Amino acid sequence: MVHANAKLTPRGRLELARCVVEDKWPLARAAERFQVSATTAKRWADRYRQQGAAGMTDRSSRPHHNPSRTPRKTEQRIIKLRLTHRLGPARIAGRLGLNPSTVHRVLTRYHCPRLTCLDRGTGRRIRRYEHDRPGDLIHIDVKKLGNIPDGGGWRVTGRGPGKRNRATTPGATRDRHGGAHLGYGYLHTALDDHSRLAYTEILDDERKETAVAFFQRAHAYFTGCGITVRRILTDNGGCYKSFAWRDALTAAGITHKRTRPYRPQTNGKVERFHRTLADEWAYARPYTSEAERRAALAPWLHMYNHHRSHTALGGLPPASRVTNLTGQYN
Repeated sequence: MVHANAKLTPRGRLELARCVVEDKWPLARAAERFQVSATTAKRWADRYRQQGAAGMTDRSSRPHHNPSRTPRKTEQRIIKLRLTHRLGPARIAGRLGLNPSTVHRVLTRYHCPRLTCLDRGTGRRIRRYEHDRPGDLIHIDVKKLGNIPDGGGWRVTGRGPGKRNRATTPGATRDRHGGAHLGYGYLHTALDDHSRLAYTEILDDERKETAVAFFQRAHAYFTGCGITVRRILTDNGGCYKSFAWRDALTAAGITHKRTRPYRPQTNGKVERFHRTLADEWAYARPYTSEAERRAALAPWLHMYNHHRSHTALGGLPPASRVTNLTGQYN
């Protein structure tokens, strides 16, 4: 590709070189005719003598030799550490006494994928997939979340009260109005694979009866959005291996699929959603009570489904892939 300041195109170079080589023009006359220096005219004439018309195209400006390049043996050590220990540039640089930018250049030169693109267990590149239609696959999972006592948790009251609250967490307590003080809340989430549309509820446990009841409400929600659920993917939790769960899905005509044991990456979309949920809702600000945090869930979920840009969807919200979803522009 000719650079922006070049006076000669490959065709002009060829004409100049033929004037000098074949028509025997003096270099000065050819340089004046084509408005270039005599040195440039000589360079193209010499290249025409050596390579013919094929030599008139641009060459790479990359040098043939680079004395300052990292030695090949050092590059091999960098790649070995990356493959065997899955370390980032900074940690590899610390082990080998190199600059992190040098390690990064070597990893880029050898087309090493980012660590976020690799499976932590095997080191293999993660296979990304996405089903073609809403409802083809619904991811369902549960995330356990510690309840916030009245007055706030350790983010509000400090580490001392927070430790006392945690010591009594295993048995949940409630006040006279039935509000949860300590213990855990269980986030049950159903997430559509194609659109990333999410339905989440905070429930008291993850028993089979609770999971089945959640599925029925989630199924009704997706049906109301015009989504026909065809298959559901869960992990191997006890509630998802129960007869009650199997019978509920069979009655709805839905195929159930479970992930491989110890492979949460298979259900990675809902796992990633729970991380977003924690960052942007559960721990986004210091709540003073569990009731305050729970009241903020529905508005955040609406924002996520209808307004929040999603990187996997080209910056569009999940609602953009569900044409029959109400409340999209509220």
